Amino acid sequence: MMKNQASLQRTLTLMPVVLFGLAYMAPMTVFTTYGVATQISQGMLPLAYLLALAAMMFTAYSYSQMVKAYPVAGSAYTYTQKSMNPQVGFLVGWAVLMDYLFLPMINFLVAGIYLSAAFPSVPQGIWVCLFIVVMTLINILGIRLTTNINTLLIVFQAMVIIVFMALSIKGIMNGIGTGTLVAINPFVNPDVPLSSVIAGSSILCLSFLGFDAVTTLSEETINSQKTIPKAILLVTLIGGALFIIVSYVAHMVYPDYASFQNADSAASEIAEFVGGILFGSVFIAGMITACFASGLSAHASVSRLLYAMGRDRVISHTLFGYIHPKFKTPVFNIVLVGIFAVSGLFVDLVTATSFINFGALVAFTFVNLSVISHYFIRNQRRSGPDIIRFLLVPLIGACFTLWLWTNLDSHSFTLGCIWIAIGVIYLAYLTKLFTRRPPELSFDEADKPA
Repeated sequence: MMKNQASLQRTLTLMPVVLFGLAYMAPMTVFTTYGVATQISQGMLPLAYLLALAAMMFTAYSYSQMVKAYPVAGSAYTYTQKSMNPQVGFLVGWAVLMDYLFLPMINFLVAGIYLSAAFPSVPQGIWVCLFIVVMTLINILGIRLTTNINTLLIVFQAMVIIVFMALSIKGIMNGIGTGTLVAINPFVNPDVPLSSVIAGSSILCLSFLGFDAVTTLSEETINSQKTIPKAILLVTLIGGALFIIVSYVAHMVYPDYASFQNADSAASEIAEFVGGILFGSVFIAGMITACFASGLSAHASVSRLLYAMGRDRVISHTLFGYIHPKFKTPVFNIVLVGIFAVSGLFVDLVTATSFINFGALVAFTFVNLSVISHYFIRNQRRSGPDIIRFLLVPLIGACFTLWLWTNLDSHSFTLGCIWIAIGVIYLAYLTKLFTRRPPELSFDEADKPA
């Protein structure tokens, strides 16, 4: 018996887990798509966020149920693979891989947008390329943000949001914007078609990505089968409430959404409008900080994911499973992700966001269906309240996410379908025309240092 074998210690309680989830979600993400989303929803962004929150709450409930069944592995892929079908699970994992690949690009693109707004004489492409090079080099050298640094970055973002809210409310009270803190138009407006609001909601799922991240703490949380489900629901609810409130106040202080000089960086225009040049600069610093922290983590995560897949020979072991002997990092993968991120020069923020949301909504849909498959069908939990818990609620969640999924940008929908088709072809190759069990993607291993 190995008495000295190291293992993770269960020390976390509910509050630290909730704070981890909120930090992962990134508070300032509400500003990332503010301009484009409020224009698409025709000024009804708070309602669009409310609909997205409703969909995410049903899905969060399904995550909370599946983490009880599988408290160690916490991914949509794992849930689908274990509860439904290995082939379907592989394709869900393939869709999630699309999220991983595009997430770094989003951060580089947003950073370029805001820096270009602050320094208009420098082309946006220069900033994007600079960020890609810096992030790639940092990841190659193996430098990682510590928990303390990440905490400081999150605190800074929270302070920027608080100041933004205070300045906006002060301006509204002084007659700026609508001149009132209470109005129903952002939630009820017969002149705006529901389809516009839904289209806005479909690109807001990006804001909620991360509520499921708390499942990775299952082995370090006290009484995880009760604590983690509560944390998932709380992170989703708190994050959604924050997005609704901030978007509502931003609309009230600057209701003329059609007058943005650049919809992609509209939030910085509002920040300068309510706080002058000084706060506008602080706000941009907050956005760059958020992009830096998120981009560094996303770049490292997808590089490790590709390494884990290469290590398990799901993809080329020689290329993707390589670790640099000096830096101890998956150099080829890091460079590949950086090269892939250059495509951000040729897409706009809405399209890039929709790419991520395509994979996310596919994953969310199958998490909901996994609850039905695992509890209602396989374990025959069909009596009384179980019908509501394990059939109706996840079914509503699946319908919600499918509803948002079908309202994505048409180009993104097409590209997403092509990505899935490639996954089907690759799966056929791996399984000898579906005659063998597909290999398992090591998503959990990807979260560990390579």
